[in-house]
Amino acid sequence: MSTPLLSKPVVLVVDDTPENLSLMSGLLKEQYQVKVANNGERALRLAASTPAPDLILLDIMMPEMDGYAVIRHLKAEPATRDIPVIFLTALAEAKDEEAGLLLGAIDYITKPVSPPIVLARVATHLRLKAAADFLKHNNQYLEAEVGRRTQELQAIQDVTILMLASLAETRDNETGNHIRRTQNYVRRMCEALRTHPRFAAFLDDQVIDLLYKSAPLHDIGKVGVPDRILLKPGRLTPEEFEVMKTHTTLGRDAIVRAEAQLGLQVDFLQFAKEIAYSHQEKWDGSGYPEGLKGDEIPISARLMALADVYDALISRRVYKPAMAHEQALEIIQAGRASHFDPDVVDAFMGCHEDFRQIALRFTDSDHDLAQAQERQVRDLPAQTPG
Repeated sequence: MSTPLLSKPVVLVVDDTPENLSLMSGLLKEQYQVKVANNGERALRLAASTPAPDLILLDIMMPEMDGYAVIRHLKAEPATRDIPVIFLTALAEAKDEEAGLLLGAIDYITKPVSPPIVLARVATHLRLKAAADFLKHNNQYLEAEVGRRTQELQAIQDVTILMLASLAETRDNETGNHIRRTQNYVRRMCEALRTHPRFAAFLDDQVIDLLYKSAPLHDIGKVGVPDRILLKPGRLTPEEFEVMKTHTTLGRDAIVRAEAQLGLQVDFLQFAKEIAYSHQEKWDGSGYPEGLKGDEIPISARLMALADVYDALISRRVYKPAMAHEQALEIIQAGRASHFDPDVVDAFMGCHEDFRQIALRFTDSDHDLAQAQERQVRDLPAQTPG
């Protein structure tokens, strides 16, 4: 039973002599789909057509455009450069063969041809091309599969962070817009600092993206603070404030325990742990939970500290009115080199108008504030905004 025509490999024969075209067509037509071209320009058109040739048998000595010129054009075009070319020519000098192979031909057969040799070499190179095509297509499939799996993993990471952030939000007096504002503040400061000598090696695109996604988890530990303290409408006592301060450790430990149950450390949650645990540290060492000082504080936590305090200052809460943007600037500037990393403050001051625009874009609605008031969940005490 004969093989259907379109399933046969396509061989393009290029020669300016009709007798040679007839000879090669007769030799190849039983096993292959044969196309012929009697000049270089037609050969290039057929090579770029569909279906593309699987192999080209190319004469060298042709008028107007010789075989060397044809192969140069073929190799210069992405659509045709991978088509294997065998020179089939009367030029028998070693220098001619060397020139053809250097231009990218895979073989060189001299005329007069031996039919068995031509058939054997054509079959060999078509098998090699089929193997190369298989590897190429398999690699493309694997690359697509890796891309799909990477997107899937990224989606899982994003959902994990959003789920944890939503859990924290259910017990916090701040609206979901607080989360959106603070994560956008963090990203804007990253952009302002990414060329700074102290931060450039750290703040690449991947890190900035992870910081943006991790910022909403800064107060996740509040879910572990007892209701009698978290829901207290009045000012906390010193003892109650000590309990409230444990939200940093509770947040970090919750993520660590989840990693322990998985049996591995999850890289994409590293910044979430840093932010949850250390965003209440202060540059001068007077913060908590460890009293870290200066560069001992993770960069992620330093950025979050400023973003969180700014938003606490300019936002209306059930226990305080909103502060004007200019007043918030003064307070943050006053905290330079005491509460905040001085270079982070400088970056903030250079882009503070962007912070104002972010706050306006994600402003709290009356409905959001009413829901927060109904929950009667309070923020940290006034002496420690954010």
